[in-house]
Amino acid sequence: MPAPLATYDTRNTPDYLVVFCALFLVAFGVLMLASASSDLGNMRFGDSYYYVKHQMLYGLSIGILGFLFAARQYYGAYRKIALPLLLVSVAGVALVFSPLGIRSGGAERWLSIGAIAFQPAELLKLALVIYLAAWLGNAPDRPQTVRRGLLPFVLVLGAIGAILLAQSTTSTFVILAATACIMYFASGARIPYLVLTMIAGAAMMLLISYFTPYRWDRITAYMNPEANVQSSGYHLDQARIAIGSGGLWGVGLGESTTKIRYLPEPIGDSIFAVIAEELGFVGAATVALLFGTLGVRTLLLARRVQNRFGELLLVGFGSVIGIQAFIHIGAISGLTPLTGMPLPFISYGGTSLAVFMTMAGIIVNISKHTV
Repeated sequence: MPAPLATYDTRNTPDYLVVFCALFLVAFGVLMLASASSDLGNMRFGDSYYYVKHQMLYGLSIGILGFLFAARQYYGAYRKIALPLLLVSVAGVALVFSPLGIRSGGAERWLSIGAIAFQPAELLKLALVIYLAAWLGNAPDRPQTVRRGLLPFVLVLGAIGAILLAQSTTSTFVILAATACIMYFASGARIPYLVLTMIAGAAMMLLISYFTPYRWDRITAYMNPEANVQSSGYHLDQARIAIGSGGLWGVGLGESTTKIRYLPEPIGDSIFAVIAEELGFVGAATVALLFGTLGVRTLLLARRVQNRFGELLLVGFGSVIGIQAFIHIGAISGLTPLTGMPLPFISYGGTSLAVFMTMAGIIVNISKHTV
């Protein structure tokens, strides 16, 4: 059993495989964003590098600071701020319904404070993992009980889910719920409790989707894309065209034709399709392999941590990165319904980039305290 947090503080070198994968994906993301956004930036703002400059100013710069701080700060300190951090993050998500909220793309997902606009749901990914790691790690027997474990766990997830679903952030809730269940399982939960919770949650999500037209349209488009190519299936159809056009080696960096007028959201939801078109199967497979390596390596490191808090942090962060990358790649490839989920480290979005770089920094720090 992992030792208490305060009794173990060995300082080793960081895991260089994690460092390489994370930093390579960040650098590659800047390069691909420059390619995917050039025509869009020129059409909208008269500047081919508008989106790249914006990403570097509001995402990469903050992300570098977050990565460096998190890589140096001993991860045990986050246990003390776990609950306040979660409450602040949930409050931020709820504030998008206030006058500070910004509606974009048919959903309330942005919060504007002065000249700064950000997505609080991205911060919630970081906060929930830290909170669950602290909460589950404080009492080893908690996950095996209903009153002290399962019931509070379901209530917290339910409250967060209600807010996220109200602002049309279904995919974020799916990622958080899946990550939370994995962490709950890793902490020693009874399998029947967890299975029943997951079945009930999946049934509820299906019911909510059925009574929400745009969500149900995505499911029907996934089930029968050929019948909806001019409506709900258009996005997936264009993504498949882009992926198929890339072949083995791609058409060349910056040479995508679908990103200009055909592919929706080429800098966000569809950036993997641009990668596949420009760099081919080889480039797309390399990106998928890097995400798989980062996620699996993080989970393997969890087995070498000598306290439950650090172990669960790694399980949580590895799950968030792996699940979100899988959902993005799977959706744009037709393996799962379209979700509108950005690709970690690569898609346009300053808040997302900063949060994932901070996660990577925490993973690096924990890797220095393993056996």
